[in-house]
Amino acid sequence: MTKPNIPKGTRDFGPLEMARRNYIFSTIRNVFARYGFQQIETPSMELMSTLMGKYGEEGDKLLFRIQNSGEKANEAPEKGLRYDLTVPFARYIVQHRDELQFPFRRFQIQPVWRADRPQKGRYREFYQCDVDVIGTDSLVSELELIQIVEDVYQALGIRVCLHLNNRKILAGIAEVIGAPDKIIDITTAIDKLDKIGLENVNKELSERGLADDSIAKLQPILALQGSNEEKLDAIAEVLAGNETGTKGVEEMTQIIDLMKCQLSTINYQLDLTLARGLNYYTGTIFEVKALDVQIGSITGGGRYDNLTGIFGLPNVSGVGISFGADRIYDVLTELNLYPASMMNATQVLFATFGDAELRYALKWAKQLRKENIRVEVYPEPAKMKKQMSYADSKAIPLVAIVGGNEMESDTVMLKNMTTGEQSQVTIEQLINKIKKV
Repeated sequence: MTKPNIPKGTRDFGPLEMARRNYIFSTIRNVFARYGFQQIETPSMELMSTLMGKYGEEGDKLLFRIQNSGEKANEAPEKGLRYDLTVPFARYIVQHRDELQFPFRRFQIQPVWRADRPQKGRYREFYQCDVDVIGTDSLVSELELIQIVEDVYQALGIRVCLHLNNRKILAGIAEVIGAPDKIIDITTAIDKLDKIGLENVNKELSERGLADDSIAKLQPILALQGSNEEKLDAIAEVLAGNETGTKGVEEMTQIIDLMKCQLSTINYQLDLTLARGLNYYTGTIFEVKALDVQIGSITGGGRYDNLTGIFGLPNVSGVGISFGADRIYDVLTELNLYPASMMNATQVLFATFGDAELRYALKWAKQLRKENIRVEVYPEPAKMKKQMSYADSKAIPLVAIVGGNEMESDTVMLKNMTTGEQSQVTIEQLINKIKKV
């Protein structure tokens, strides 16, 4: 018999893992709500015409295609699993524009799929937690997204660094080094700088058709060091006279000025090597990296000026970020940052000696649940040792033991599984004790 298994790059999640994931989702959801964002959902599958051509050459290769069924089984796939939540969101905006009030502020927490090579921190099925503002050019939207990043990671207890750049700056760099038509090739290559190193980036740039002198002009830009202000001054000088690049520097300057007034705890830096390989970004781009765990970016996003235009609604600007729940999960696990209270585990177990006692316990359990207390009743009057072992294995703190004497006095014998202390209590006393615990 074949041993059951799951596809590579996917995972099962048991009760502990689900408690941890729900803690992440609820923390992020609560922050999103505080900023006035509303939740939507879109289908897991989209038409291939919706997905193709939006993620760049390499992104398109990672799309999961859905094999057609029935009479069309031999035709090219018409549908695919969504690669991210942003492109489906743009499609949603165009389809539902008459129902929406702009600027529209949405968040979305759903799984996405990528036909990637599985490795640490990289999965084929994973959750994204997206938040976007669409229908405004205001850089205040960028600031609010950065504030959300600060609030989320402060709540989770993860120390992070926010990396910032602007695609207009990158477009300006492509123009001043004499390769304006190679902007996609340049961003795709330098986006891998952290993964493959400068030598391999330069090799890829050459393979993508960049002239040697253009690659040479790019080197001092990639090597710029100093404070955020010093790097901005240096790149402003490089891009002086270039309209696109200068506009990007102006936007980056405004955002950093806003951040100085509004942020309190987050580390951030201008990173001129940050490119974000997705083709649809046009302005500010973000990436967030954990400071205490070696893993890829755990949040990323940016400004997209005309993503809805490809679906028939031009000139609608948006900006958004995506929290990678699965990588955040790995960071919290490695740093042991999950709170003990997140489990929402059973607070009291009823243990009984017979059928009459079991029915008695069921009545008490019903009353306790109305008080929002998490209760289990052991489903059969087994040996008391077995019932106690069950409570111990699940770390249930209190066991309410029901015997004949307890039924006569309308009480239970309450045992504290940590201290071993036992006391006979009424239902009102039991409710008070559980709420104190």
